[in-house]
Amino acid sequence: MYFNEIIYQIYPLGFCNALNNDDNTDHKLLKVLKWLPHLKRLGITTILFNPLFESEYHGYDTINYLELDKRLGNIKDLDKVITTIHKEGFKIVFDGVFNHVGRSFPYFQDVLNKKENSEYNDFFYINYEDNNNEDGFSYADWEGHHELVKLNLENYRVKDYLFSIVDEWIRKYHIDGLRLDVAYTMNRDFMKDLVNHIKSYKEDFFFLGEMVNGDYNVLLNEANLDSVTNYECRKGLYSSFNSHNLFEIAYSLNRQFGNDPWTLYKGRKLLSFLDNHDVDRIASILEDERDLPLIYSLLFAMPGIPCIYYGSEWKAKGTRNNHSDIELRPSYDKAIWNDLSEEIAYLSQLRKEYPVFYEGDYTQLYIQNEQFAFKRENDQEIILYLLNIANDDKVIDIDINNYIDLSNNEILKDNYINLKAKTYKLLYLRK
Repeated sequence: MYFNEIIYQIYPLGFCNALNNDDNTDHKLLKVLKWLPHLKRLGITTILFNPLFESEYHGYDTINYLELDKRLGNIKDLDKVITTIHKEGFKIVFDGVFNHVGRSFPYFQDVLNKKENSEYNDFFYINYEDNNNEDGFSYADWEGHHELVKLNLENYRVKDYLFSIVDEWIRKYHIDGLRLDVAYTMNRDFMKDLVNHIKSYKEDFFFLGEMVNGDYNVLLNEANLDSVTNYECRKGLYSSFNSHNLFEIAYSLNRQFGNDPWTLYKGRKLLSFLDNHDVDRIASILEDERDLPLIYSLLFAMPGIPCIYYGSEWKAKGTRNNHSDIELRPSYDKAIWNDLSEEIAYLSQLRKEYPVFYEGDYTQLYIQNEQFAFKRENDQEIILYLLNIANDDKVIDIDINNYIDLSNNEILKDNYINLKAKTYKLLYLRK
């Protein structure tokens, strides 16, 4: 998959109002089709679907990897949605939940019923000596969540089974990539083998891994994944704006992508995001709503692949309450278009028009608590990004001779720039 993508993330069970079983309306997944004109207007190129397949509740407790969750509709609905999305020119990424399954997963049910006599004991990490519980045995789960039964990814039968699932998704739905759920804790040999298996016949297939902490290079390398979630910069973005301390995000960007030999991810394409189905919405975190277009401008200008979580493009709010993600995963009656949506559409168009946004290197030029400037450069182009989050105008001494202001196509002839309060600038130079 081409790395110049603008990704739109949808959590289907929430998006389609299907989390609860009291509303048994069929064909809920077809709602996605009504949003495609909105996504085109927004400049989206790729749709990332969180779990679509049959589960017990939230999608990450899988029961059947090949059947659409019945709360969303039937398999014909999925066929229609996927076919239409591709016809409209979007790429598609599925959520690969391969670390664990739900307790109703048929092979685990076989273990529950037959105990030691089950042929699927080695699909999981079962301990029959620990039998002082309702199941008569204990098993490994995901981070203490008993409803999520950990799969034995070291077992060749499990590997073959899951590889066949992805093969079928590619054959039937022609998906362009996978998000690997909780990639940070998955068996790395399994992950490497999966990547090699798929890329042996689909070289441009895109593998995105969920990582939160640590060195992303553990998974982000030629033998493993193409991209991982950049949680470090996600935190740095909102924290820098709220504390009026842009040094934080500047430090992270320079540490990750700068030109010094010791930088961590120079040339690599991490997934840049402000929120998702697991964390508070950016509009609920930012203390000053005026900063919303500014923080999205930085998201799109910095190295990485920008990802928008559904609803956040119009300032939707949501926070995680009482250990529940429900408020983060709502259903909206219709897409809303406002000033922030317009700004994101503008930024999307720039990324498509100028390759330097996705392939250029990164050089920090200027940093103060409330002002920040950096350069993106490739062999043909230079983009200067300048940001002022202060309530006052700020003059920055920086050579902008012959640069074009992309907001109005004006050719600049100065060695300084006056940045208005709460604004950003993108300046372009063709070499």
